[in-house]
Amino acid sequence: MIKSFCNRLQEVAVAQSMAGIRVFWEEKMSNVLKSLLFGTALTAASATVAAADGVELEVTHWWTSGGEALAVSKFAEAWNATGNKWIDGAIAGSGGTARPIIISRILGGDPMAATQLNHGRQAEELIEAGLMLDLTDVAEAGKWADIVNPPALLDSCTLDGKIYCVPVNIHSAQWIWLSHAAYENAGVDLPKDWNEFVASAPALQAAGTLPLAMGQQGWQQNLAFGAITIAVAGTEAWREVTVNKNADVARGPEYTAVFEAVANARELARGSAVQDWNQATNLVITGKAGAQLMGDWAQGEFAVANQVEGQDYSCLPGLGLNQVLDTGGDAFYFPVNDDPKVTAAQKELAALLISPEVQVSFNLAKGSLPVRGDIDMSSANGCMQKGLGILADGGILPSGDQSLSADTQTQIEDLMAQFWSGDMSAADAQESYAQLIEDAD
Repeated sequence: MIKSFCNRLQEVAVAQSMAGIRVFWEEKMSNVLKSLLFGTALTAASATVAAADGVELEVTHWWTSGGEALAVSKFAEAWNATGNKWIDGAIAGSGGTARPIIISRILGGDPMAATQLNHGRQAEELIEAGLMLDLTDVAEAGKWADIVNPPALLDSCTLDGKIYCVPVNIHSAQWIWLSHAAYENAGVDLPKDWNEFVASAPALQAAGTLPLAMGQQGWQQNLAFGAITIAVAGTEAWREVTVNKNADVARGPEYTAVFEAVANARELARGSAVQDWNQATNLVITGKAGAQLMGDWAQGEFAVANQVEGQDYSCLPGLGLNQVLDTGGDAFYFPVNDDPKVTAAQKELAALLISPEVQVSFNLAKGSLPVRGDIDMSSANGCMQKGLGILADGGILPSGDQSLSADTQTQIEDLMAQFWSGDMSAADAQESYAQLIEDAD
């Protein structure tokens, strides 16, 4: 199983053309397998005792945009205030770029002390290989089962009854962000839902404004696909396909309407030549684009740009059509370490990340919702209040990371990159997608 996992990870890294990963595998694979098979202890080069009363912990993550960097600094400040030291291991690029690097280091015997991943199935095989620290005692002491809301977030950190990660936020992808300046310049009212946005696109184009900002990366295009799916096909069809892996529904009329809507959105995004999601958000901030389909983390970029919700930008959860949000998000995992001082510090950090004060400060900066259901978020802006209201009403769905394996997610992202950037027909894209769902694990 471990060798198969290593081989699959290598294939992902090569497919994404990640500099240096293939060389790493050629040099290290033999040692990795020996270490895993014969129980050689993992090294602790990334986490060292800084002083008698403090420990340095290297923490890897892919939060590098302006808003993300501000948010992760809240974690670092809180950890440093304990007398320990946060060694920031930011990896530029998206999670698709960072995850193979993170996993390669863990497998290669050079683990970081803590790492961001999405709660769900991304670390499943690392846990099965015995490479992730069991946090069950920390979770029980902190009564995580009583405070984490929705409970599915903690379930996604649990395998065989043991808890291996600490969820730190709820990120939802079903949002459209609207530029007030762009609509004022076009002389039309802000749309109230996805259908009105599509109808407003000609006016935006006539004013020289790009209707839809879209970064040229598969994960962003897949995120937009998912948001449009829930808005157009509805939650029941989405659940049948994403959760139950029902390929017949994926080939059915509800998804035909989805792929036709995405093909239309593709045309509205023509000319959006940016790569990164935050660059696309900046097009909305500057009024160069009317809208962006992006997760709630976009709020961090609006905040850094001193944009005011309701005055400079607006948001429509569920694209204004289906008031539901998926409960994806981020969690921190802690690779196994043979130094008891480091292990104790890892558990201390895990408890800190979910503490009330840190949850408030981090999520207000990140634009995400807290995982704790027992803290005061009255200072949150209107968009966050909308999300909190949906969460309180139970309008939630599991995220794709919770339902689909990392391999399947990568294959769908590749398909979406091809569909959005080329001239693939909606019918051909739908059939290719249905086949991926049929083969999904």
